[in-house]
Amino acid sequence: MTETAFIAFTTFFATIGPLDVAAIFAALTRDNSIAERRRMAAKAVLIGGGILLFFAVFGKAVLTSFGITLPAMQASGGILLLLIAIDMVFARDSGGTSTTDAENAEAKARKDVSVFPLATPLIAGPGAIGASVLLMAGARGDYVNMVIVVAVLLAMLLATYLLMLLAGPVQKLLGVTGLHVISRIVGVLLAALAVQFIFDGVRDSGLLS
Repeated sequence: MTETAFIAFTTFFATIGPLDVAAIFAALTRDNSIAERRRMAAKAVLIGGGILLFFAVFGKAVLTSFGITLPAMQASGGILLLLIAIDMVFARDSGGTSTTDAENAEAKARKDVSVFPLATPLIAGPGAIGASVLLMAGARGDYVNMVIVVAVLLAMLLATYLLMLLAGPVQKLLGVTGLHVISRIVGVLLAALAVQFIFDGVRDSGLLS
């Protein structure tokens, strides 16, 4: 139970990236009123969270409909998470948890950034969606572990919302160096988990038997 919670926390913290989301939110909404910022933050978390919960609950069925096996998802998801982890360790922006320059330019031209780029691809990006499917599938029907995964996801979404509202003070408190230190520590843990996902996928596929 504790192991499941730790794995889910580390994975969702890395793939959703609440600190990164908060920093981008602060930059994109600096000219908005407090009421508008609260509304956009809530809308972004609700939509992004809804997407992640959908894939957490129905992700396995979606995989089955496309003929994708759980071992294949474990291996491919592990590779994606490993790439994200490597970028975190070296304090680089990751394609699985960030936006492109073109997307940033489009976002700056929008008055409401809650759906794009906040809800997706920042909160519910490829990494977080893959993690939702992977963690729920990894519970293997154990309802206690499934509830733990969903609970950790909801807690991470709440943390993301609160950090978005407190983005300015948090950035001043931690500074760039502090944010990078946290990112590197989580990146190392995520790398180990990602490799384990890959190993589990290869083992369960029967390729080595």
